Amino acid sequence: MRHVARPVTFFMPHSRKAACRVALCLTVCIMVLGVQNSAVEAQTPTGPASAPATPTAAPPPPTSPVFSAPITRDVLVAALGFLEPRTLEAHSARDFCVWGLDGLTAIDPTLSVTVTPSAATPASAVVHTPGTAVAAEKPADAPSPATLSVLQGQTVLFSRVLPSADSHTAWADLVTAAMQAAWQHSSTLRDAGSDALLQGFFDELFNHLDPYSRYLGPSPATSDRTRRTGSTGTVGLSLGQSGRNIVITAVNANGPAWEAGIDTGEHLVSVNGRSTHGQDAATVQEWLEGDEHSAVTLGIAAKGHRPTTFKLQRVQVPPETVFASTDGPFTVLRVTSFSTQTAEEISQYIDQVVDEPTPDAPASPPGKGKAAGIILDLRGDRGGVLQQAVTTAALLLDHGVAVTTQGRNPLANHIWAVQGGDMTNGTPVVVLVDGRTASAAEILASALADHRRAVVIGSETLGKGLVQVIGQMPNGGELFVTWSRNQAPLGWPIQGLGVMPQICTSLGADTLQAQLSALKAGSSLQGEAVQTARAARYPVPVAKILEIRKHCPAAIGSDADMDAAKALLSSPAAYKAALESVPDENSAPLH
Repeated sequence: MRHVARPVTFFMPHSRKAACRVALCLTVCIMVLGVQNSAVEAQTPTGPASAPATPTAAPPPPTSPVFSAPITRDVLVAALGFLEPRTLEAHSARDFCVWGLDGLTAIDPTLSVTVTPSAATPASAVVHTPGTAVAAEKPADAPSPATLSVLQGQTVLFSRVLPSADSHTAWADLVTAAMQAAWQHSSTLRDAGSDALLQGFFDELFNHLDPYSRYLGPSPATSDRTRRTGSTGTVGLSLGQSGRNIVITAVNANGPAWEAGIDTGEHLVSVNGRSTHGQDAATVQEWLEGDEHSAVTLGIAAKGHRPTTFKLQRVQVPPETVFASTDGPFTVLRVTSFSTQTAEEISQYIDQVVDEPTPDAPASPPGKGKAAGIILDLRGDRGGVLQQAVTTAALLLDHGVAVTTQGRNPLANHIWAVQGGDMTNGTPVVVLVDGRTASAAEILASALADHRRAVVIGSETLGKGLVQVIGQMPNGGELFVTWSRNQAPLGWPIQGLGVMPQICTSLGADTLQAQLSALKAGSSLQGEAVQTARAARYPVPVAKILEIRKHCPAAIGSDADMDAAKALLSSPAAYKAALESVPDENSAPLH
């Protein structure tokens, strides 16, 4: 195997054949196709927007920034159609648009948006001039319709009768016309640019929902998609320089270069027949990039050997999110986020760490094929793709529910269950968390702890137990809309509570040492706090959340976390006592 000669302290994953095991482990996992990157079609305009009730000023000079009404309207129609059936609480198009239009005020404080409710008009309000014929007199007490107005100071720039609450197209027309009127009268808006109007609209709208729903404009959305799925057309190599030679400094385990057996330390001598000698690394890195699925031919030379030719196909290569090292007899897997390939990366590392039987080799004797311990470091991991957290749990669990999600939309309700096999053959597992651990990382930590498969060490996590669904907008932007809540396997809500660790490191060195000593003696000083947290059920009052979290305050991770992990894995009795501080599924309260 080509990794035998590598230093022990840092290593790369084994062959990608382990990727097949990921799919086998996750045998019962209810998924919604198209949810993570669901594209929403903008509806075709049904007719021209009606003119505002008050005249507007002449358009700005041709050199002024342009407000694109058609694009704005298309985005609004798509967004309203995407939002209405998915938000955790039911809201109408009227709610979303009235909230969002306050974004004009956020950009230009001289602007204001008011909604005048409908009201009856008394007969005394109808004035007649003597001797003047009246063709049609407004009846007494006839209601005047509700209107929305945009003002600059005391001057009305725009006013229109409100459409029905749930008419997406009519409300998109109204908002677009209101924005255009404000744009024509406000140099502040024009200086900010048309993208700022949509950003301000969605920022104000989501201020009324939750902290995690958001809108990304076209440029940041592209960057975010690249972070999740990788850039277009590359082979997964990072390059450096050694004199006038180009040296491979890293091989992304998700890319075709890794599949081909290209290794770090080797020299890249040519790209498509073009010599790299004397070129700088940045230039050669650009040579490696191109259209997805296009071919590239590389000349690779190991030290003291003649070059070997590799013909690879460029693909999207997600950035690596898992980094492995060893600390004494223990394997440390640091997971920085959950991208589309995180579980596969972890499976490759586990496959290398644990000796498993192969078709042409007998099974390991009892007690063999089992590592001394695996430390999953999720400190600072802000989460990512939910499915990847569930799939990672499937690599370590024989069976069970990893998480349940509940929302207003029926498609948001899932029981994410796994069954198939623990790749580690029961290797002891410790999960490190801190106050920045969030979302998908919390799902993994809670799943392993609630099934007594791992001991969580650190402090209270962030408590981000809400799931977002992504909608693609016609302008290339993206909406991230919260549509479900996460519930851990034992029935407690992750949102607000976070994950209570079995060993708390944020209460000081003396308290930590007392916890470890008690665990070696078979008891848990943190057990009561863990039991209380697991007994909580949605909705949990804020006061109750604060009361629970104070037993292990959220903190930034430190060396004490890793020291505690190694001490625990070195004591089977302490590890067993820590696992059992979490109630089993039979003693946990009913969901």
